[in-house]
Amino acid sequence: MSISRKIPRLAIAATGSGVGKTTVTVALIAALRKRGLKVAVFKCGPDYLDPTYHRRAAGVTSHNLDGWMMGHDAVLGTFTRVARDFDIAIIEGMMGLFDSATPTGDEGSSAEIAKWLRAPVLLVIDASGMARSVAAMANGYTQFDRDVKVVGVICNRIGGHGHLDMLRMASADVPVVGGLPGNAELAFPERHLGLRTADQNAVPDRLFEAWGNLATEWLDLDAIVSIARTAPALEINEPVTPRTKGPRCRIGIAWDEAFHFYYEDNLRRLETLGAELVRFAPSRDSKLPEVDGLYFGGGYPELLARELSSNRAMLELIREFAKSSRPIYAECGGLMYLCGAIRTLDGATWKMAGLIPGVAVMSPRLQALGYAEVETRAPSILGPSGTKFRGHQFRYSTIDANGTGTLPHLYRVRPKWGAEFEEGCCLDNLVASYVHAHWASNPAVAEAFVNACALPHARNS
Repeated sequence: MSISRKIPRLAIAATGSGVGKTTVTVALIAALRKRGLKVAVFKCGPDYLDPTYHRRAAGVTSHNLDGWMMGHDAVLGTFTRVARDFDIAIIEGMMGLFDSATPTGDEGSSAEIAKWLRAPVLLVIDASGMARSVAAMANGYTQFDRDVKVVGVICNRIGGHGHLDMLRMASADVPVVGGLPGNAELAFPERHLGLRTADQNAVPDRLFEAWGNLATEWLDLDAIVSIARTAPALEINEPVTPRTKGPRCRIGIAWDEAFHFYYEDNLRRLETLGAELVRFAPSRDSKLPEVDGLYFGGGYPELLARELSSNRAMLELIREFAKSSRPIYAECGGLMYLCGAIRTLDGATWKMAGLIPGVAVMSPRLQALGYAEVETRAPSILGPSGTKFRGHQFRYSTIDANGTGTLPHLYRVRPKWGAEFEEGCCLDNLVASYVHAHWASNPAVAEAFVNACALPHARNS
């Protein structure tokens, strides 16, 4: 059934990476919440880290919107499903506004998402050392693609109120709706993948409160909310979600400081298909929950290598689980954990689950980055041979077989840029790979995984 929904919304985009759009987004969210508004939050692209900051600021889960991996209908469906009960939706962009999966189009860009959602765009500019040039930059972004509605500018790293007044006077055609002063003491901590995950040990509450106070002082919140309310109604098709009489299966989700990179949409799909998701912590728990399948997402197993390796009870339980031929699916950090060992940057080698031959070796340099399309080369818990889906890689490790032999590769990987290669492994009912898959690209993959986990129940019914 097609219906029309009016959802106040804004896209917070930037001229490029590193200009502070995540800080601006978090500050704006915190300020809007101080006003009593319920804020829905989204992140363009495949990023797992920025959404953890959104969640801390907004108090709700942030959802990824990725044009290349999800496609138009899934992006629109996810946005409207999540945002419909909120007062305002904030969508943080990725990289620069027009940066995309190709150098000549907007596929996979923040601009593409803004067009699909018909969202007004506020452009974040690093205005340090800038005066009248802000007008040239703002006007250029406004005119580059008329279908992208850049309606205002937020100037980051300004020198003070006098500087902000100057920038407002300079940008007469595209209004400056505020700015934020640079403050090194309030900077969010970083590590090799970008920002650190926004857990409370790494990022204290005071930082979110401080940025919210700065946004309240320095941003024209009335104008920003008014702009969000100009967004036109969206015509959407309300999907009919099938109801299940009860959980068809239970899937254990590895979730702790080592494993927490999951697309919320993937988890929701599993639940919609009848899976009950049960979280457990491989670094701390001494027991596995009673489940029919295991899902190991990405994260930072190298940073908790000592804890993971020392938890021998958990490692042995995972080996026994694998011997029972129950399904196990792992991505990136999960793949590393299921290897024989992880070798950290200091040269130490830590024993892991040993389900996959070889050692996951950390490198100080990035080993793979970018979108990729996968085609399976054999039947697996993800579906028949020839199953296709899209995903993303961002990793600093490689697998060193070191004479242990290699398993046949399950995936034929076609990166968006670069040569095709084979990767991933399939052993009985275990599938593991460096690719972070987004199942909106092929919902049949999530269905196949749930079916594999539910198979023992179907046999016994």
